Amino acid sequence: MTVNLEVAEGVGTLRLDRPPMNALDVATQDRLKELAEEAGRRDDVRAVVIYGGEKVFAAGADIKEMQAMDHAAMVLRARALQESFTAVARIPKPVVAAVTGYALGGGCELALCADYRIAGDNAKLGQPEILLGLIPGAGGTQRLARLIGPSKAKDLIFTGRMVKADEARDLGLVDRVVAPDQVYAEAHAWAAKLAQGPAIALRAAKESIDTGLETDIETGLAVERGWFAGLFATEDRERGMRSFVEEGPGKAKFL
Repeated sequence: MTVNLEVAEGVGTLRLDRPPMNALDVATQDRLKELAEEAGRRDDVRAVVIYGGEKVFAAGADIKEMQAMDHAAMVLRARALQESFTAVARIPKPVVAAVTGYALGGGCELALCADYRIAGDNAKLGQPEILLGLIPGAGGTQRLARLIGPSKAKDLIFTGRMVKADEARDLGLVDRVVAPDQVYAEAHAWAAKLAQGPAIALRAAKESIDTGLETDIETGLAVERGWFAGLFATEDRERGMRSFVEEGPGKAKFL
């Protein structure tokens, strides 16, 4: 399989496995959607890491496969392409991208679907589609602009240039830069910590933030208000408040 889901200690790792560069062909896109939806459903998965391996995250789409597609074929495929990435973005649990080596085109767009990005100092990220006479088609024009702002996103998309890890961090494209051999361990540790947290509250926080970014503030506030009140019906809320009163902050156990 070109994508695998491995689960340990409450963390599900979506591992890309299509050597040598993890090119995201149609079969890989479809498998990614399938496993992202599975990770979202499974109770034993409480947080997710997206990882391409020690050498490369994902160098983009399979250009040879795309070259053989005409306009009619891409009209039929474009929605499925976006939906495979959107399935990752909509996993209702914390998601971290562990980025080593190249994360270009679709690879960069996949990293954008995560809630947090940890990159190796050997990482290179970018949206080079313009150099092929194209634009990003798996969410890059939308998620990149929302993450780093429109002018910075336009610079990367208009020029197609790659940025190294330090510049990516300065732009806000990645959140942390570590040694390449520490990328997965750091990402897994981030996910494992959150896997111990209150699952419904984490889902509520993610949905409230993401919905607010996609709509007006009044709608976002309404979503937040509904989740905030609804969490008062959960055992985690009772456990968390009881622990705070009896033991002090930060000591609640949610598993």
